[in-house]
Amino acid sequence: MARLPLAAALALLLTGPAAAQDIDLAADPVRPGPFATAGAGSHPGRSGPLTPEELALARVAWRYFENNTQAATGLANAAHDYPSTSLWDVASYFGAVHAANRLGLIPPAEAEARLLKAAETLAGLKLSSGGCPNKVYNTLTAAPVTYKNEPGDIGCSALDIGRLLIWMRIVEERYPATAPAIRRAVAGWGLDRLVRDGEMYGIGFDAEQKPIPLQEGRLGYEEYAAKGFRLWGHATPRASAPEPYGTVRLYGVAIPYDSRDPRVLGAHNYVVTESYALDGIEFGWDEPEDRSSGPFVHSAGWMARAAQHIYAAQERRFAATGILTARTEHQLKEAPYFVYDTLFSDGLPWATITDQGESVPQFAAVALKGALGLWALFDTPYTARLFDTAKAAYDPERGFYEGVFEQGGGVIREFTANNNGIILETLLYKVAGKLIEAP
Repeated sequence: MARLPLAAALALLLTGPAAAQDIDLAADPVRPGPFATAGAGSHPGRSGPLTPEELALARVAWRYFENNTQAATGLANAAHDYPSTSLWDVASYFGAVHAANRLGLIPPAEAEARLLKAAETLAGLKLSSGGCPNKVYNTLTAAPVTYKNEPGDIGCSALDIGRLLIWMRIVEERYPATAPAIRRAVAGWGLDRLVRDGEMYGIGFDAEQKPIPLQEGRLGYEEYAAKGFRLWGHATPRASAPEPYGTVRLYGVAIPYDSRDPRVLGAHNYVVTESYALDGIEFGWDEPEDRSSGPFVHSAGWMARAAQHIYAAQERRFAATGILTARTEHQLKEAPYFVYDTLFSDGLPWATITDQGESVPQFAAVALKGALGLWALFDTPYTARLFDTAKAAYDPERGFYEGVFEQGGGVIREFTANNNGIILETLLYKVAGKLIEAP
């Protein structure tokens, strides 16, 4: 792919085509989505049975969970051969089991047994001293641990719990045998501590190690995770509202970002693919209470429009630079082990940063879960090209690699539950449409 001269590429980055229009996230939340094109399938993006090639890829992703599920707890390792998980990763495991069942990779009885074992473990978790689930648990023992997998209490993540609540509702509805354990878990997790005045709060610790509430979530992730709390009866009007936000133009496309200042609040405003793709795959960009509107009408219309713009900016970056782009957070095999690969963060376009804000552009990558999420939701030649990259980046015995480095150097030789689980969710979306309504 020929690249533009540097001056021309910079001009396009800063101004973009004259015809590109800004996005207004607050306007008319119930409207036909931008995906209802002639010849569309039963839902936005790619629609229909999996091809033999796609089904083979689903088997590759499921292999990760065959290798990494712990019999004693029913939990799956968040990373290959490392017996630790967050609640976000538990949600990805639930999604993987449900997808494997629906796609015919495992029988329904196995799916129900796996989900029941994990649900019973969740119902018996030892909580953080903040009165809610710890951020991380050992998958062999279900004991609360630190990020180094050492015994410890490190507080609670409202975002992680919110994502898991989405999948606990889906599983409770689709696998009735799990319902008693799931309801016990939800009832015992102190969710009232995590939702205050319509906002989500995680739990951290002060200098004396006393639990303190910490407002959690930024645009995209915040609204997505809030849907999990809403599914279980908790009102989140402030967390669910797409505000405060600003827009920045990348290659002529207006991208929404959380306008709260990270220098003041200490929380980075990452703009990535994952939260918007998950919202499309799991909710069809609808409000969580909406089980009746058609697939091409999005009752969370601002989220659908934001997702479309986030897709378009990445496609235009490729057109302008020749850099294949599907950006979201991803794991690494080496330090710093985890990065946020963003469209925009902390005032900088196309920033790749650590959770401490350190710039690490050498770790920018085509994240496979992001690439396949865009492929499922947007049926275009560009996403077909993303699929061609993703479909080759796997180990048949361990699952999909985390990603492919943008600057060369091959694949990220790490395997995770989140990546492989979201890939399975994505493939099921092609077959069934939004997952919260998949029969």
